[in-house]
Amino acid sequence: MIAVIDYGVGNLFSLCRSLEAVGQTPFVTGDPSVLRRADKLFLPGVGAFADAAEKLRRTGLDRVIREEAAQGKPILGICLGMQLLLDRGEEVRPCPGLGVIKGVCARIPTEEKLPHIGWNSLTFPNRSPLFEGVDEGSYVYFVHSFSAQHTDPDQVSAVSQYGVPVIAAVQNGNFFGCQFHPEKSGETGLAILQNFAGLTR
Repeated sequence: MIAVIDYGVGNLFSLCRSLEAVGQTPFVTGDPSVLRRADKLFLPGVGAFADAAEKLRRTGLDRVIREEAAQGKPILGICLGMQLLLDRGEEVRPCPGLGVIKGVCARIPTEEKLPHIGWNSLTFPNRSPLFEGVDEGSYVYFVHSFSAQHTDPDQVSAVSQYGVPVIAAVQNGNFFGCQFHPEKSGETGLAILQNFAGLTR
């Protein structure tokens, strides 16, 4: 069973439709008991880092995520969900994140127009099972102004370019993160979701 964590900060329809397209039946829930029964968890998110982090803490879902990850359960953060995996965010006000991926969520230091909206290609400094069968140079869809920075290079699994290098995906053990939206990235995105769905503990 795959569960999509609902903490009130994301449009979950597109993600659920894409998971259904690769043969999954996702459950959208903020109920810890359902999350504990799931085999894999998605942490989506749209909006500001500090507000989302506060909602996770207020609902106790931050503890649930850490507890489930400690059992080896694969967890994939998407867009803001990936950023929340970092040590802290600097959007609006400094705020701690989940601290499972080394780094800081900060404004992209580019001279290009922000937000960064559109398709960009990926390179893979460290191979991850998330990108099994995905060709280097494949394009995925981004919508963001902030990104992971000051990360551990060993935890960076994909990089894109937007005037400067932009960390596109991360992995630390069973924690995975995509700054782009796989659910909006066509066949490449579906392949990534299929790879995640096929992971085992």
